[in-house]
Amino acid sequence: MIEQAANHGTESTVGKTMARTSTIPLSALQKAFLVVIRLGLAYLFFTQLWWKVPPTFGCPADFSFTTGTIDAGRVRLTRTTGLCDWLGIQSFYASGANRPWRVFEANIDNTGGSDIYLDLSLLRQINGAIVDNIIIPNINIMGYLIFLAESSIVILVGLGLFSRLGGLIALAVSAQLAVGLAGIPSPYEWEWSYLTMVFLSLFVIAMAPGRFFGIDTLLIPRLKKMAANGSPLGRVGLFFTGQ
Repeated sequence: MIEQAANHGTESTVGKTMARTSTIPLSALQKAFLVVIRLGLAYLFFTQLWWKVPPTFGCPADFSFTTGTIDAGRVRLTRTTGLCDWLGIQSFYASGANRPWRVFEANIDNTGGSDIYLDLSLLRQINGAIVDNIIIPNINIMGYLIFLAESSIVILVGLGLFSRLGGLIALAVSAQLAVGLAGIPSPYEWEWSYLTMVFLSLFVIAMAPGRFFGIDTLLIPRLKKMAANGSPLGRVGLFFTGQ
Protein backbone atom coordinates (compact mmCIF):
# COMPACT_ATOMS: atom_id res chain seq x y z
CA MET A 1 0.00 0.00 0.00
CA ILE A 2 2.88 2.34 0.81
CA GLU A 3 4.35 1.61 -2.63
CA GLN A 4 0.96 2.27 -4.30
CA ALA A 5 0.60 5.53 -2.40
CA ALA A 6 4.10 6.53 -3.46
CA ASN A 7 3.33 5.68 -7.09
CA HIS A 8 0.07 7.62 -6.88
CA GLY A 9 1.91 10.61 -5.47
CA THR A 10 4.49 10.44 -8.24
CA GLU A 11 1.80 10.22 -10.91
CA SER A 12 0.00 13.17 -9.35
CA THR A 13 3.19 15.21 -9.35
CA VAL A 14 3.90 14.32 -12.99
CA GLY A 15 0.35 15.25 -13.95
CA LYS A 16 0.63 18.63 -12.28
CA THR A 17 3.99 19.23 -13.92
CA MET A 18 2.56 18.35 -17.35
CA ALA A 19 -0.39 20.66 -16.74
CA ARG A 20 1.97 23.51 -15.89
CA THR A 21 4.17 22.93 -18.94
CA SER A 22 1.41 22.19 -21.47
CA THR A 23 1.00 25.92 -22.14
CA ILE A 24 4.21 27.44 -23.47
CA PRO A 25 4.56 31.05 -22.28
CA LEU A 26 5.03 33.63 -25.02
CA SER A 27 7.45 36.52 -24.86
CA ALA A 28 6.31 40.10 -25.27
CA LEU A 29 7.79 40.13 -28.78
CA GLN A 30 5.88 36.99 -29.78
CA LYS A 31 2.65 38.48 -28.45
CA ALA A 32 3.34 41.67 -30.38
CA PHE A 33 3.79 39.66 -33.59
CA LEU A 34 0.46 37.91 -32.94
CA VAL A 35 -1.24 41.27 -32.57
CA VAL A 36 0.30 42.49 -35.83
CA ILE A 37 -0.92 39.37 -37.68
CA ARG A 38 -4.38 39.70 -36.15
CA LEU A 39 -4.68 43.37 -37.10
CA GLY A 40 -3.21 42.72 -40.55
CA LEU A 41 -5.81 40.08 -41.40
CA ALA A 42 -8.62 42.27 -40.06
CA TYR A 43 -7.40 45.29 -42.03
CA LEU A 44 -7.17 43.23 -45.22
CA PHE A 45 -10.88 42.44 -44.97
CA PHE A 46 -11.61 46.03 -43.93
CA THR A 47 -10.12 47.35 -47.17
CA GLN A 48 -12.37 45.01 -49.20
CA LEU A 49 -15.67 46.05 -47.64
CA TRP A 50 -16.21 49.35 -49.40
CA TRP A 51 -16.69 48.21 -52.98
CA LYS A 52 -19.55 45.88 -52.00
CA VAL A 53 -21.58 48.04 -49.62
CA PRO A 54 -25.34 47.21 -49.44
CA PRO A 55 -27.91 47.62 -50.81
CA THR A 56 -26.40 47.63 -54.32
CA PHE A 57 -23.18 45.78 -53.41
CA GLY A 58 -21.45 47.91 -56.04
CA CYS A 59 -23.44 46.19 -58.82
CA PRO A 60 -24.94 47.98 -61.84
CA ALA A 61 -28.54 49.20 -61.60
CA ASP A 62 -29.77 46.09 -63.43
CA PHE A 63 -27.62 43.74 -61.31
CA SER A 64 -25.99 42.27 -64.43
CA PHE A 65 -23.09 39.87 -63.87
CA THR A 66 -19.78 39.57 -65.67
CA THR A 67 -19.77 37.07 -68.53
CA GLY A 68 -16.97 35.65 -70.63
CA THR A 69 -16.01 33.76 -73.76
CA ILE A 70 -12.93 32.02 -75.13
CA ASP A 71 -11.74 33.67 -78.36
CA ALA A 72 -8.82 32.01 -80.13
CA GLY A 73 -7.70 30.53 -76.85
CA ARG A 74 -7.86 33.87 -75.03
CA VAL A 75 -10.29 34.82 -72.29
CA ARG A 76 -12.61 37.71 -73.16
CA LEU A 77 -14.61 39.07 -70.25
CA THR A 78 -17.50 41.51 -70.37
CA ARG A 79 -17.01 43.13 -66.97
CA THR A 80 -19.60 44.76 -64.75
CA THR A 81 -18.93 46.17 -61.28
CA GLY A 82 -18.89 45.32 -57.59
CA LEU A 83 -19.94 41.96 -56.26
CA CYS A 84 -21.72 41.16 -59.53
CA ASP A 85 -18.40 41.45 -61.33
CA TRP A 86 -16.47 39.02 -59.14
CA LEU A 87 -19.29 36.52 -58.80
CA GLY A 88 -19.63 36.47 -62.58
CA ILE A 89 -15.89 35.86 -62.92
CA GLN A 90 -16.10 32.93 -60.50
CA SER A 91 -19.03 31.51 -62.47
CA PHE A 92 -17.17 31.80 -65.78
CA TYR A 93 -13.97 30.12 -64.60
CA ALA A 94 -15.91 27.31 -62.96
CA SER A 95 -17.79 26.35 -66.09
CA GLY A 96 -17.09 28.36 -69.26
CA ALA A 97 -13.31 28.68 -69.19
CA ASN A 98 -12.63 24.94 -69.33
CA ARG A 99 -9.36 25.33 -67.41
CA PRO A 100 -8.06 22.94 -64.75
CA TRP A 101 -7.40 24.42 -61.33
CA ARG A 102 -4.07 23.27 -59.95
CA VAL A 103 -2.61 24.49 -56.68
CA PHE A 104 0.81 24.13 -55.04
CA GLU A 105 2.43 23.85 -58.46
CA ALA A 106 6.20 23.42 -58.61
CA ASN A 107 8.36 22.99 -61.71
CA ILE A 108 11.43 21.33 -60.23
CA ASP A 109 13.52 20.89 -63.41
CA ASN A 110 12.37 24.19 -65.01
CA THR A 111 11.35 22.41 -68.21
CA GLY A 112 7.89 21.61 -69.49
CA GLY A 113 4.94 21.67 -67.12
CA SER A 114 4.66 21.41 -63.38
CA ASP A 115 6.19 18.36 -61.72
CA ILE A 116 4.17 18.74 -58.51
CA TYR A 117 0.60 20.00 -58.21
CA LEU A 118 -2.75 19.29 -56.65
CA ASP A 119 -5.70 19.26 -59.05
CA LEU A 120 -8.78 20.74 -57.38
CA SER A 121 -10.82 21.36 -60.53
CA LEU A 122 -13.80 19.47 -59.14
CA LEU A 123 -13.85 21.75 -56.12
CA ARG A 124 -13.94 24.81 -58.38
CA GLN A 125 -16.84 23.30 -60.35
CA ILE A 126 -18.78 22.67 -57.14
CA ASN A 127 -18.14 26.26 -56.07
CA GLY A 128 -19.37 27.43 -59.47
CA ALA A 129 -22.57 25.44 -59.09
CA ILE A 130 -23.19 27.09 -55.70
CA VAL A 131 -22.48 30.55 -57.15
CA ASP A 132 -24.74 29.95 -60.17
CA ASN A 133 -27.65 28.29 -58.41
CA ILE A 134 -27.68 29.85 -54.94
CA ILE A 135 -25.68 33.08 -54.67
CA ILE A 136 -26.37 34.81 -58.00
CA PRO A 137 -30.14 34.16 -58.12
CA ASN A 138 -30.42 35.43 -54.51
CA ILE A 139 -27.93 38.28 -54.68
CA ASN A 140 -30.27 40.61 -52.75
CA ILE A 141 -29.98 38.28 -49.75
CA MET A 142 -26.59 36.66 -50.28
CA GLY A 143 -24.93 40.04 -50.78
CA TYR A 144 -25.94 41.04 -47.27
CA LEU A 145 -24.64 37.73 -45.88
CA ILE A 146 -21.29 38.16 -47.65
CA PHE A 147 -20.96 41.73 -46.37
CA LEU A 148 -21.98 40.63 -42.86
CA ALA A 149 -19.43 37.78 -42.87
CA GLU A 150 -16.56 40.04 -43.90
CA SER A 151 -17.64 42.78 -41.49
CA SER A 152 -17.71 40.27 -38.64
CA ILE A 153 -14.12 39.28 -39.45
CA VAL A 154 -13.06 42.92 -39.16
CA ILE A 155 -14.80 43.27 -35.79
CA LEU A 156 -13.99 39.90 -34.20
CA VAL A 157 -10.40 39.56 -35.39
CA GLY A 158 -9.59 43.26 -35.28
CA LEU A 159 -10.85 43.80 -31.74
CA GLY A 160 -9.76 40.39 -30.49
CA LEU A 161 -13.34 39.54 -29.59
CA PHE A 162 -13.88 35.77 -29.75
CA SER A 163 -10.95 35.84 -32.15
CA ARG A 164 -11.04 32.11 -32.89
CA LEU A 165 -14.62 32.51 -34.16
CA GLY A 166 -13.43 35.38 -36.33
CA GLY A 167 -10.66 33.12 -37.65
CA LEU A 168 -13.18 30.42 -38.55
CA ILE A 169 -15.28 32.90 -40.52
CA ALA A 170 -12.13 34.25 -42.19
CA LEU A 171 -11.16 30.69 -43.15
CA ALA A 172 -14.55 30.05 -44.75
CA VAL A 173 -14.48 33.31 -46.72
CA SER A 174 -10.81 32.93 -47.73
CA ALA A 175 -11.27 29.32 -48.82
CA GLN A 176 -14.28 30.24 -50.98
CA LEU A 177 -12.35 33.08 -52.61
CA ALA A 178 -9.36 30.81 -53.20
CA VAL A 179 -11.51 28.15 -54.83
CA GLY A 180 -13.29 30.69 -56.99
CA LEU A 181 -10.46 33.00 -58.03
CA ALA A 182 -6.95 31.76 -57.19
CA GLY A 183 -4.73 31.43 -60.23
CA ILE A 184 -7.15 32.77 -62.86
CA PRO A 185 -5.35 34.43 -65.80
CA SER A 186 -7.71 37.34 -66.56
CA PRO A 187 -7.85 39.37 -64.43
CA TYR A 188 -4.69 37.81 -63.06
CA GLU A 189 -5.16 36.70 -59.47
CA TRP A 190 -1.98 35.33 -57.91
CA GLU A 191 -2.73 31.99 -56.32
CA TRP A 192 -0.61 32.61 -53.24
CA SER A 193 -2.49 35.79 -52.34
CA TYR A 194 -5.54 33.69 -51.56
CA LEU A 195 -3.64 30.76 -50.08
CA THR A 196 -1.86 33.17 -47.73
CA MET A 197 -5.27 34.39 -46.54
CA VAL A 198 -6.23 30.78 -45.84
CA PHE A 199 -3.02 30.12 -43.90
CA LEU A 200 -3.35 33.35 -41.91
CA SER A 201 -6.91 32.36 -40.99
CA LEU A 202 -5.70 28.94 -39.84
CA PHE A 203 -3.03 30.68 -37.75
CA VAL A 204 -5.63 32.89 -36.08
CA ILE A 205 -7.79 29.83 -35.34
CA ALA A 206 -4.83 28.00 -33.81
CA MET A 207 -3.51 30.88 -31.72
CA ALA A 208 -6.70 32.82 -30.88
CA PRO A 209 -4.62 36.02 -30.66
CA GLY A 210 -7.40 38.04 -29.03
CA ARG A 211 -5.99 36.65 -25.75
CA PHE A 212 -3.19 39.19 -26.15
CA PHE A 213 -4.16 42.87 -26.03
CA GLY A 214 -7.69 42.10 -27.21
CA ILE A 215 -11.17 42.08 -25.70
CA ASP A 216 -10.80 38.34 -25.12
CA THR A 217 -8.33 39.22 -22.35
CA LEU A 218 -11.19 40.81 -20.42
CA LEU A 219 -13.71 38.09 -21.22
CA ILE A 220 -11.66 35.03 -20.30
CA PRO A 221 -11.87 35.41 -16.46
CA ARG A 222 -15.65 35.86 -16.65
CA LEU A 223 -16.06 32.94 -19.03
CA LYS A 224 -13.97 30.73 -16.76
CA LYS A 225 -16.33 31.51 -13.86
CA MET A 226 -19.33 30.70 -16.05
CA ALA A 227 -17.76 27.43 -17.18
CA ALA A 228 -16.86 26.51 -13.59
CA ASN A 229 -20.54 26.92 -12.71
CA GLY A 230 -21.49 24.51 -15.48
CA SER A 231 -22.54 27.04 -18.10
CA PRO A 232 -22.40 25.67 -21.67
CA LEU A 233 -22.10 29.24 -22.94
CA GLY A 234 -19.03 29.68 -20.76
CA ARG A 235 -17.38 26.60 -22.26
CA VAL A 236 -18.22 27.68 -25.81
CA GLY A 237 -16.95 31.18 -25.10
CA LEU A 238 -13.68 29.80 -23.74
CA PHE A 239 -13.20 27.75 -26.90
CA PHE A 240 -13.68 30.81 -29.10
CA THR A 241 -11.19 32.77 -26.95
CA GLY A 242 -8.56 30.04 -27.19
CA GLN A 243 -8.86 28.53 -23.70
